[in-house]
Amino acid sequence: MKTYNLPPNPKTLIFDIDSTLYTNAAYAFEQVDCQVRQFARDRGMSADEARRMVADYRKKFAATNNGKKISLGNVLLAFGIPIEQSVEWRKTLMEPADFLTRDERLIQTLSELQKHYKLICVTNNPVFTARKTLDAIGISEFFPEIVGLDTCLKSKPALEPFEKACELTQTQPNECIAIGDRYDMDISLPLEMGMGGILVTGVEEVYGLTAGF
Repeated sequence: MKTYNLPPNPKTLIFDIDSTLYTNAAYAFEQVDCQVRQFARDRGMSADEARRMVADYRKKFAATNNGKKISLGNVLLAFGIPIEQSVEWRKTLMEPADFLTRDERLIQTLSELQKHYKLICVTNNPVFTARKTLDAIGISEFFPEIVGLDTCLKSKPALEPFEKACELTQTQPNECIAIGDRYDMDISLPLEMGMGGILVTGVEEVYGLTAGF
């Protein structure tokens, strides 16, 4: 776990979902690959060809942007796939319950955290898919609001989803901490907005948040 510019009196914790509130390598891979396979079908190419296209684009993006990573939604957008189409693919192609199960330890962690902070999720998946993910883990009750890909039609990193999270929780950026597993997607921009950040390697480090920041 790495912490960045944590505010002295935070009021809101903004969680990424995937590979943050669960650790499941198979599902992390499938979320990306199911969309790449659909892109391949739509373009009449093989899945391997589409995977190479995505990998090559990401490599070139990193090379010209100081090593920064780019979300799959923004890669597909560069290939002519509108965010609205990515939303529909994610809704229909992903089944979190096929991979994820109830996490009692996370339930206890969030139960403790909600006593002190407002909790909200900001994710690059649509709200529908994100809610199914939280349901599968057993933590949906802790997140009455989700800012998803279809909320602002913007894929992280983008200002709008984080601004919406502040609006929904009625907090200022300097009262928030963004928590996620990818620095470029989940942490970097919130830091620019004045938020604090906590970079985790997976849910195992989220469990430790009750011990303090």
